[in-house]
Amino acid sequence: MAFWMGSELYAAGKSHVAVTLTPGQGGVFKVILNGEIVFDKGKSGRYPSLPDAKEIQGKVVNLIEDG
Repeated sequence: MAFWMGSELYAAGKSHVAVTLTPGQGGVFKVILNGEIVFDKGKSGRYPSLPDAKEIQGKVVNLIEDG
């Protein structure tokens, strides 16, 4: 799951984004953009769905365009 999400975010941001995967324990899965948590499995109780991934990709694109 983490690798898939990382590759989706890298594809959305192209050369303007760096993706770091950090191992965790107990099924931790968080996506953090510029210090803001945009998805947290611990709070939602589930892994991101395809619509979640598309929303996160949109946030990456917006950060790049606004930056």
